[in-house]
Amino acid sequence: MLLCIEMMFFAVGLNFLFISMYVFSTIGQILCLFVITLAAAETAIGLSLSVILMRLGNKVTYQTLITLRS
Repeated sequence: MLLCIEMMFFAVGLNFLFISMYVFSTIGQILCLFVITLAAAETAIGLSLSVILMRLGNKVTYQTLITLRS
């Protein structure tokens, strides 16, 4: 699921880049940098959640996700 969200972020970033090249503006390039930063933060959060799940027990189940929630 996280990979799909990251792919959508990069697709939006590419759209910003192509539109900024078409319009001759740098705003799209700046927005693309923000989108890439957001995708990197999302990846870091997903990686930290998976590390925490593996430390709780060597399996990823629905019960371990519930214990993180409370």
